[in-house]
Amino acid sequence: MFQVFRNAWADINLRKKLLFTLLIVVIFRLGAQMFVPFIDPAGIKDLMGEGTILNYLDVMTGGAMSNGTLFAMSITPYINASIIIQLLAVAIPALERLRKEGEEGRKKLTVITKIVSLAIALFQSIAYYFMLRNNNAVRYTEGFDGIVAAVTIVACFVAGASLIIWLGDQISRHGIGNGISMILFAGIISRVPSMVINLFGQISADTAQNWVFVPLILVIYVLMIAFVILMTNAERRIPVQYAKRVVGRKMYGGQSNHIPIKVAMAGVMPIIFASSIMALPGTIGMFFGVTANSEGFWGGVMRFFSQSSVWYAIIYFFLIIAFNYFYIAMQYNPVQIANDLKKNNGAIPGYRPGKPTSDFIHNSLSKVTLVGAIFLGIIAIFPIIFAQLTGLTGLSLGGTTILIVVGVALETVRALESQMMMRHHKGFLE
Repeated sequence: MFQVFRNAWADINLRKKLLFTLLIVVIFRLGAQMFVPFIDPAGIKDLMGEGTILNYLDVMTGGAMSNGTLFAMSITPYINASIIIQLLAVAIPALERLRKEGEEGRKKLTVITKIVSLAIALFQSIAYYFMLRNNNAVRYTEGFDGIVAAVTIVACFVAGASLIIWLGDQISRHGIGNGISMILFAGIISRVPSMVINLFGQISADTAQNWVFVPLILVIYVLMIAFVILMTNAERRIPVQYAKRVVGRKMYGGQSNHIPIKVAMAGVMPIIFASSIMALPGTIGMFFGVTANSEGFWGGVMRFFSQSSVWYAIIYFFLIIAFNYFYIAMQYNPVQIANDLKKNNGAIPGYRPGKPTSDFIHNSLSKVTLVGAIFLGIIAIFPIIFAQLTGLTGLSLGGTTILIVVGVALETVRALESQMMMRHHKGFLE
């Protein structure tokens, strides 16, 4: 990977793209440090409970949520809008047609996604304001000053979310890699220094035996990164043979190819779905002042859904598996693949075209999906299990964030390699 970046840096045009991407990331981090007026940052930190949606968003935003800065919403409205549009594209024929129209259809879907993301950002900003006001984190709440404060806070959050989407577009057009992914990557990576400080703070404040966990944690993270890279690149290749056919005086076909089925096809989406659902009880309890330390029925519910509960990890694991199957079922249609093979005179060796081919693809997809779902579940619950065994909590660079960081890094390296290949490819006249 470092060799790829060194070779890219030697190319003048690619160097400009890398520097432009770095500039946008710096602007993003500066915006994440600009405090929104009328907000008390100290009051926000009291709301960042472990296992709540706010804590999850704080990790994704690089600490902007807990500090009440301009980019507190970060890229999460756009991610949520993308998920919603993908789900609706299966149920709404008009969106499904746009998805199949190629580049023009994707552009229209992107515009729709941006509009939905702004609506989500407005809704989240209003909800976030009321939560801050109810928890005494807003300096002015009454009279004309309260109205000005409310409008200013909501406007700043929505403007910040809009600006992040624009910054991501600039990276996609003039920089390297996917802009939205790079923004998310930068936000997560910015948490690494605070994570290291928090880790050493817990170890130095505890007994001497916890010093053993320092090299152990480093080894575990290296192994997790290697495991994520291995599973991200792993795929099941279904062989395809194309029949020979004669058109005029030329012969076409007769070639062998394969259908790749990636193990981690769904990426981090199932984990995002499951995390949002598992964080809802804790977040709702926070609005009503109920915590895991509360007495009674609702206190028991909060303890059941806290990350210190064994049942939390078990339910979380099976939710990830279920959402992985659901997401891939929306993205991958074995019947359509079998029909496309039949139209192009292609066939899987040993299976007749039509239903036998689609059944084989469906069975292969189910097996690969199970392996990918178990992989995602292990990556997601491992930090929870590790925290229970060692007592070290608050590690922001958990399994989910490692999966995102490694995925974006691999995607960026592939983008650099493809651009270098295009620039050094000899033309027909050379």
